[in-house]
Amino acid sequence: MPKVIIASTNPVKINAASNAFKEMFPTENFNIEGVSVASGVSEQPQNDEETFQGALNRTENVSKITDADFWVGIEGGIEEKNTDMEAFAWVVVKAKDGKIGKGRTGTFFLPPKIAELIKQGKELGEADDIVFGRKNSKQSNGAVGILTDDVVDRIKYYTEAVVLALIPFKNKHLYDIG
Repeated sequence: MPKVIIASTNPVKINAASNAFKEMFPTENFNIEGVSVASGVSEQPQNDEETFQGALNRTENVSKITDADFWVGIEGGIEEKNTDMEAFAWVVVKAKDGKIGKGRTGTFFLPPKIAELIKQGKELGEADDIVFGRKNSKQSNGAVGILTDDVVDRIKYYTEAVVLALIPFKNKHLYDIG
């Protein structure tokens, strides 16, 4: 049974990766577990490049300390665009042979109150908890779930990006993956 290590112990990220592997490879069973590793970027990545680097770093860091068939790094980030602040996440999947798949979530724009708290140095999850009176929302439905009334919760949001990162592994013949 192929082993998949998620570079996080956050149940949202573990469930999203598990869902994506099941959706992309429905005839296979996977042994999935989470391992906490550093992202090597700021607590709240501030742009697309830093967010991608965090996902890549998580994948590389966890692949150095665990044995698996696949490693998955998921990193959420924000970026200011004109006067607005967008939120998104990057996913990097690495296979045992060293090949890499990448996927990115859709983007949504944060309410001004949350953006202001982030500008003051808060992480998105912390800002959500303050504005919405929650506790640890980043390990449940997250900003996207709160703002969409769970039409899209954080697991669903990340699952699609993991699916996108798995495209090269599902279509090896098109991506020259051994």
